[in-house]
Amino acid sequence: MIALSLAEIAEVVGGQTHDIPDPSVQVTGPVVRDSREAGPGSLFVAFAGERVDGHDFAASVVEAGAAAVLGTRPVGVPAIVVDDVQTALGALARHVVRRLGATLVALTGSAGKTSTKDLIAQVLRRKAPTVFTPGSLNNEIGLPLTALSATEETRFLVLEMGARGIGHISYLAGLTPPKVGLVLNVGSAHIGEFGGREQIAQAKGELVEALPSEADGGTAILNADDPYVRAMASRTKAKVIFFGESGEADVRAENVRLTDTGQPSFRLHTPSGASDVTMRLYGEHHVSNALAAAAVAHELGMSADEIAVALSEAGSLSRWRMEVTERPDGVTVVNDAYNANPESMKAALRALAAMGKGRRTWAVLGKMAELGDEALAEHDAVGRLAVRLNVSKLVAVGGREAAWLQLGAYNEGSWGEESVHVSDAQAAVDLLRSELRPGDVVLVKASRSVGLESVAQALVESGAEGEVSAR
Repeated sequence: MIALSLAEIAEVVGGQTHDIPDPSVQVTGPVVRDSREAGPGSLFVAFAGERVDGHDFAASVVEAGAAAVLGTRPVGVPAIVVDDVQTALGALARHVVRRLGATLVALTGSAGKTSTKDLIAQVLRRKAPTVFTPGSLNNEIGLPLTALSATEETRFLVLEMGARGIGHISYLAGLTPPKVGLVLNVGSAHIGEFGGREQIAQAKGELVEALPSEADGGTAILNADDPYVRAMASRTKAKVIFFGESGEADVRAENVRLTDTGQPSFRLHTPSGASDVTMRLYGEHHVSNALAAAAVAHELGMSADEIAVALSEAGSLSRWRMEVTERPDGVTVVNDAYNANPESMKAALRALAAMGKGRRTWAVLGKMAELGDEALAEHDAVGRLAVRLNVSKLVAVGGREAAWLQLGAYNEGSWGEESVHVSDAQAAVDLLRSELRPGDVVLVKASRSVGLESVAQALVESGAEGEVSAR
């Protein structure tokens, strides 16, 4: 974080200082909520959770070098006491962002946020120092913590914004007002909570409504291939840039194809030139993500050639998102188990089909959460798609939703041993242990709550240890 005195922080967050001998002492280290990350000059934010109360770690963080604790009660060590820690954290982030000379880029969407954010960061940091959201810490706590990790040297701040209801993105954009706002898509993720795609579009569009006008430097970057997103152009006073494969897109892809290993290649067109891209990531769905990143980078002054080189060299920065491991015996494990929704599940299946040409392919799939009344139809559709893509074997893992996956495959024509329903991760591992053979490609994917990463991890470990076991 940029250096601030404890007195200034207390004033910004509306707090009272306790047990602080010298209020001029500065916070020069990171702002953290995990006591294990506290160090010299840091500020420890004490959240009181259901199981753990951060205030109980106050003494240990100060002993580790933290300048003070931000909490809701005195703790016997230097502290700034506020009524609400989350509100105070947001106020501090807003203050720091205003002090920074950085350009703030915010993005949202139903699918692909984290992968696109990682691409944007890898492209922009070739131009100037860039800070970006780690993993998927895109909520009212993770977002301000990311913003507070910026320093005086930071020139680009890339923030992923998630939403589970109307007003969430407006709140986040108020904490960290963006100059560039990117909306990727409107899909089925969390449709059970929102109530429908129209409501999801209303929530995602709050980002472009929060942007400054074009005269004040605001830019909205919108997916021309998604009608819900394209319609958001009428909701902003910012400059509008479209990306996509549509002919009307300002930043677009032509001659899209997949390599023999399932990696996308295309001709990138921008308003200032064109260049060829061949990505290291797997799956055609990354073309849209790459175009979104290219549109951001172009608006921030990078040439088509610079962008193409950066996209071609970019890798995956976040775990369990199309994470590909080649085992010594020739089995390929694709761990995409971080999360799942209908759009990302279908994209992953298509990537599996492309990667597995001429090889046996396995789709180990589980529940897609928070789909509400759409759950049966969406799981059925994924099962059907696995059959249409000629996936060799579908392993549906879990309870009711897994049964729906298998039912979809069965109804599409998978009547033999092409699909199977197993109860849990260990059962899936046991099945794979007995039936995998060299050259097979295995995709593992489900919503985060299912925990299917244990299957992928067990398969990877088996390549080195000769034994498969779920953990």
